[in-house]
Amino acid sequence: MVCFPNCKINIGLYITSKRSDGYHNIETVFYPVMRLNDVLESVPADETDINLYGKTVEGDKHDNLVWKAYALLKADYPSIPELSVHLLKNIPMGAGMGGGSADGAFMIKLLNDYCKLELTHEVMINYALQLGSDCPFFIENSPQYATGRGEVMQPVGIDLSAYSIQLICPQVHISTAAAFKMITPKPASIDLQKLPELPIEQWKDVVSNDFEAPVFTQHPELASIKEQLYAQGAIYSSMSGSGSTVYGIFYKDEKAMIKTLLQFEEYYI
Repeated sequence: MVCFPNCKINIGLYITSKRSDGYHNIETVFYPVMRLNDVLESVPADETDINLYGKTVEGDKHDNLVWKAYALLKADYPSIPELSVHLLKNIPMGAGMGGGSADGAFMIKLLNDYCKLELTHEVMINYALQLGSDCPFFIENSPQYATGRGEVMQPVGIDLSAYSIQLICPQVHISTAAAFKMITPKPASIDLQKLPELPIEQWKDVVSNDFEAPVFTQHPELASIKEQLYAQGAIYSSMSGSGSTVYGIFYKDEKAMIKTLLQFEEYYI
């Protein structure tokens, strides 16, 4: 069985409070980007293992969220068979687009379908949350207003299909844990549930990402990329998550020519 985990961008991201469990409460809109995908395949095998291809994934392959998702469900459903898992990494890592989270969540959905586990939506979300805060979104995989750690979600009526999205992914790894330490939590400056009521042309003045100020201070080239996107016609531009991806939303078929000393990958959706 094959599936194609996609990435996401954040439209607005506010860190509103520190929780007693060590996590932070956030408010954000997760928006799926469907045309930038990893490839995840599982086939029957004598012994379960995971094989990684494409972009280099640092560390032990058994720390991968795909492997952890398999182990998590296998512990509760011993009937899940041995599988040879193949993961082709296309989505940049450490870039604020949730590629690893998507892989883990899609593995849960793949096992549910392949093994006919008949898990409810809510059960899959609970499993996904055990893998990471962004993972439950990829069970839904539609525009969502998210609070809590990111797992409390409500559908939000945002459709960017009439626009083009340009993703600039510099080869700068931003540690999410380190980025959170640079944030002083405060109430969100806008109610993102009302974002669909606001013309996209007005987002620039009112929708922001709390991570940008500290991350841009450490990496001013990222701020320059955002400035170039706006200077060349972006309707809205922001860093996604804790970075380092910076995206611009343009009128259809428009895009920017980015100049930076950083090495970067570019995707145009």
